[in-house]
Amino acid sequence: MKKLLIETHLFEGKINEDDSGRTIVRGVLQRAGAPNQNERVYPRNILEREVTKYNQLIKERRALGELDHPDSSVINLKNVSHNIREIHWEGEDVIGTVEVLSTPSGNILKELLRAGILLGISSRGMGSVSPRNEGGVQVGEDFELIGWDFVSNPSTHGAFMTPVNESVQKQLEQPVCDIYCKSQDLMREIITELG
Repeated sequence: MKKLLIETHLFEGKINEDDSGRTIVRGVLQRAGAPNQNERVYPRNILEREVTKYNQLIKERRALGELDHPDSSVINLKNVSHNIREIHWEGEDVIGTVEVLSTPSGNILKELLRAGILLGISSRGMGSVSPRNEGGVQVGEDFELIGWDFVSNPSTHGAFMTPVNESVQKQLEQPVCDIYCKSQDLMREIITELG
């Protein structure tokens, strides 16, 4: 049975402005083959297939994402904050270039990034999961990627966003996800499963 699958981690990248003054961030969107804090694994072959399909949305400038994670499989235009311009692979990581839009949600996102707030990036998709021998679950072949949203709580181990102030170029320290963070992820997972 397909359900809404959410994969969240701190976005690892830096903030810049392009020639037209648009705010651009680059960094890790997702990691293949590694269990997140929800003990869910996304196999590389499934993510490769979905990244290839997602590139069509990028070409059409329709690779939109929201600020905060909705419990829906539909992108809600009134909450759109960004558009993904480009994605590619580096090792097991899906790397992306993200344009922050001048929408109400995009302006909030832009100010949070400029203030050096560490934010999560979260994939949203539909699919099933199956148990793994090593523990946790693995995403099934029926997984369909919807997109990536910016959120406040991480779940992927070792992936951090390090926003860089354009004038100072100072990296922030990487935070540790404590019991509070893990319990929020667990509650979000339970709520998502209950629908």
